[in-house]
Amino acid sequence: MSPSECKIFIDRNRADLSLTKQCKLVKISRSSLYYTPVGVNAETLDLMNEIDRVFTKCPFFGSRQIAAYLPRNGFHAGRHRVCRLMSIMGLQAIYKGPSTSKKHPQHRIYPYLLRKLPITRPNHVWCSDITYIPVRRGFLYMMVIMDWATRKVLAWRLSNTLDASLCVETLKEAIAKYGKPEIMNTDSHTIDTSSRMV
Repeated sequence: MSPSECKIFIDRNRADLSLTKQCKLVKISRSSLYYTPVGVNAETLDLMNEIDRVFTKCPFFGSRQIAAYLPRNGFHAGRHRVCRLMSIMGLQAIYKGPSTSKKHPQHRIYPYLLRKLPITRPNHVWCSDITYIPVRRGFLYMMVIMDWATRKVLAWRLSNTLDASLCVETLKEAIAKYGKPEIMNTDSHTIDTSSRMV
């Protein structure tokens, strides 16, 4: 319960129980007894209606974009005020979030082969990773393959979808240019490629 809801349990006319003790029992501060909430003024209500109208039209807009859009219709508010009002109104921008580390439950987890292994020559160990790059209306996914010994980026690709073809095509490009590595390491597992990589 909020402090304002707890106030209904406080009896100011009780002689046997002080206000301080009553406040402790309902777990509110004594100063909250004297607080009177300030209502929202007409200007703020108009601004909230405009934020709601813009958000309904463009649900992928966050507080920055809405604050930049408001002057078109004669409203002016900073990003932090728009953010606070959106929070009060329960508005949150709709956007596609990153999804780079979901493991399939049937995929085998291979043993880690690199523990205490000296990596001193090219094509001994390659590593790969996928990261996401935020753009205006979502994310781009970037796949990178790098040689651990030389720290050289062997191949990279961008995609607006995260599917297996992004990984496969990047790996094919690296193999076509540099041949097959002995070990392929990702953040999920390490594979001895002598028996598994085609």
